[in-house]
Amino acid sequence: MLKRLAGSLVVLGLFGAGAGWVLSAPNPLPDAVIAALPDGDPGRGELVFWAGGCASCHAAPGAKGGDKLQLGGGLKLETPFGVFVSPNISSDTEDGIGDWSKADFANAVLTGTSPEGAHYYPAFPYTSYARMSLVDTADLFAFMKTLPAVSGKAASHELGFPFNIRRGLGLWKLLNLSPDPVIEEPSELGETERDLWLHGRYLVEGPGHCSECHTPRDALGGLDIAHWLEGAPAPTGEGRVPGLDPSSDMGGWSLADIAYYLESGFTPEYDSVGGEMVDVQANMAKLPASDREAIATYLKALPPHQ
Repeated sequence: MLKRLAGSLVVLGLFGAGAGWVLSAPNPLPDAVIAALPDGDPGRGELVFWAGGCASCHAAPGAKGGDKLQLGGGLKLETPFGVFVSPNISSDTEDGIGDWSKADFANAVLTGTSPEGAHYYPAFPYTSYARMSLVDTADLFAFMKTLPAVSGKAASHELGFPFNIRRGLGLWKLLNLSPDPVIEEPSELGETERDLWLHGRYLVEGPGHCSECHTPRDALGGLDIAHWLEGAPAPTGEGRVPGLDPSSDMGGWSLADIAYYLESGFTPEYDSVGGEMVDVQANMAKLPASDREAIATYLKALPPHQ
């Protein structure tokens, strides 16, 4: 009887391990989607670049002007799971992404999958980028190819067991990676306001990846969608990232206040932007005024939390 039970447990264990291996496999874009990738427009891609905040993590800390386009990586992000280091994403063919194809880039951005078929860690905010359009993804890649090559690989991540096992991220992605929008469209919007709101939702939930800092996380590091943009502990563990919804820190700001803050860095009380938001605001200032208005329209229409 004991032998039979032990044998059954072994079989169940092997079955569970096999199922876990299958479920945790990388899930790159289907061939039909890859075939539909357009040729990118680098001019439009520059706007996607600033909306996506690429320079904030991959340029040297404190970089100004043209140095923001030197994407050699190396920024360290300390988290409860370990230290993540941003990689070189310059056009260097040895140390950056200069030899990547359009499909390689799209799979990295939209599915968090490397050209070698491995999972990327979600310190790279592909859980938000997954909502980007194929056109914007292709445009961004076209712009990235125009940027200077920077030699030198960034340091490796500093992760302990079990977080150093990338395969397990496949199961994490099943819970946290979706291209679907988070907030449903409000029913009371007029046609013009609706178009702005939809564009704002796309920018905030997609390339802008605002939720990655402004939404709290669960024990596994996934975003707690039930508390969308309500504010969260700072990723570094020091201080708090403010909320963006009407019941939070920015609740008393008008649409114009939010748009002006993103353009100028000044609050309605004439305080200036600080912390990690300095780089974000500088990026937002490079976008068209209509984009900042769209972001403000989306934020003002967010449902208040309880």
